[in-house]
Amino acid sequence: MMSIVLAETASDPGFSAIHAWAMATAAVIAASCGLVGTLLVVRRMSLLGDAIGHAVLPGIVVAVLAGGRAGGPLVFLGAVVAALVTVGLTRVVRAAGGLAEDAAAGVVFTSLFALGMVLVGFAPPGTHIDAACVLHGELAFLPFDTVPVAGVDVPRAFLVGAIVLLGLVVSVLTTWKLQVFTAFDPAGARVAGVPVGLITMGLLAATAVATVASFDAAGAVLVVAMLVAPAAAAELLTRRLHWMALLAMLLGVAGGCLGYLAAWRCNTSAAGMIAVVLGVEYAVAAVIAPGDGVIMRLVGRARLSWRVVCEDILAALWRAEEAVAAPGGRHVSAGRLPAAWWLATSGRIERVDGGWRLSSRGRREAENVVRSHRLWEAWLGRHADVPIDHLHPPAEWVEHHLGSAMRERLQADMDARTADPHGREIPPEA
Repeated sequence: MMSIVLAETASDPGFSAIHAWAMATAAVIAASCGLVGTLLVVRRMSLLGDAIGHAVLPGIVVAVLAGGRAGGPLVFLGAVVAALVTVGLTRVVRAAGGLAEDAAAGVVFTSLFALGMVLVGFAPPGTHIDAACVLHGELAFLPFDTVPVAGVDVPRAFLVGAIVLLGLVVSVLTTWKLQVFTAFDPAGARVAGVPVGLITMGLLAATAVATVASFDAAGAVLVVAMLVAPAAAAELLTRRLHWMALLAMLLGVAGGCLGYLAAWRCNTSAAGMIAVVLGVEYAVAAVIAPGDGVIMRLVGRARLSWRVVCEDILAALWRAEEAVAAPGGRHVSAGRLPAAWWLATSGRIERVDGGWRLSSRGRREAENVVRSHRLWEAWLGRHADVPIDHLHPPAEWVEHHLGSAMRERLQADMDARTADPHGREIPPEA
């Protein structure tokens, strides 16, 4: 039906305005959810936000059946009460049944959401609520429900969303220091006299308000995506909470607008497509994140592998010089030649007599690698029940990860021991 109505309206000169209002509505509700979702994510309460996003449905339905209008004060009150009931029931179920918090939340929010769906089925004809809107909203139709503001017809959903966004921004700015303190050091906050419980209940109430403001446009499915996905993506991209909040809001706005346009082009559900775009944003963030992203992990592994090969060459040349006092070059296997040429370019080994030998700089680095290896063998031989012929493999791996501080600790623990369990000399710190 939506595609038929939109197709018939496409020739209307005001159709572009309808698109603009729909995207603006998606933007303000996404910004609200991104702001609240940031605090939920950093406090590891995303599942509780998910629970509230579903469990407010009975409160909304009861308020509508009692005569409230979507986005009105009675509906907001019903949603907040339902959210607080969800939190209370979760704690009761957890305490009474001995369940983990996530299991208790799962039991409560699925039960309450199911109750809400049953109540929707009992709603009399003409009631402004139905099962389809509950699940995925009707973003494309919201611009047709307008209220006059300064002589301009403004969609009711946009107006409600903008007021909620403004209220949430003011609330977060007012309590920002308390939110940060509570999020990262709740025990310290309690000791300092911060009302942690009150701050938490305020956050859950804000989640309920953001959820009910988004319900008409987004439905239960998209609200959860807007609460979690932008904030989770922002957490991967930055380590500062205020930047994370701002980035989550921007990602939510971008996802809302791009998702709506993609849904219009593909003639599909706007809420579903927005959720897909938000998921894609998170996937991209997971790939390009500067700290823990897939690309940086691959780069880190490649760097480590390259360093291990280079250090193995240096250690092998040092051991060869130790075993054979005669001067001359030592051969390197063909598979390690690229690393050998790199070491030669950086001045750590040099070509001689058809082979390779250590430079003074390379010898110092090699001595630290061998020192790490033999200190670790000595430590294992003293403290672990490991046969002598089994000491080499673990030491060969650990030698690439011991810094000078750890080598000093091992040396001190060995009572300044100068030989490994095989009787070979442990080189001094270079």
